[in-house]
Amino acid sequence: MRTLLKVVMEVTASNAAIKNAKLPEIIKATVDKLKPEACFFLASEGCRTGMFVFDLKDPSDIPGIAEPFFMELNAKLEFQPVMNLEDLKKGLAAIGQ
Repeated sequence: MRTLLKVVMEVTASNAAIKNAKLPEIIKATVDKLKPEACFFLASEGCRTGMFVFDLKDPSDIPGIAEPFFMELNAKLEFQPVMNLEDLKKGLAAIGQ
């Protein structure tokens, strides 16, 4: 299922992760694992934030994705199913039938 992962990193923890080079490692490991179709980085809620759009194959994958962010960055995470334009068109077409 196409999923949007929003990672809001606590400032003090992410500052430390930049200083000890853990932040780039965590981001690289996440991108290598998820192979996202898109990822973006921004400031949200006054914090460093990453957003990854990827295919969540099984809900049991969530702990393996989330724990590095929780443990190393004291981050808040949200997993949200999302659609692209083709998905929306397909869903709307099915309503009309």
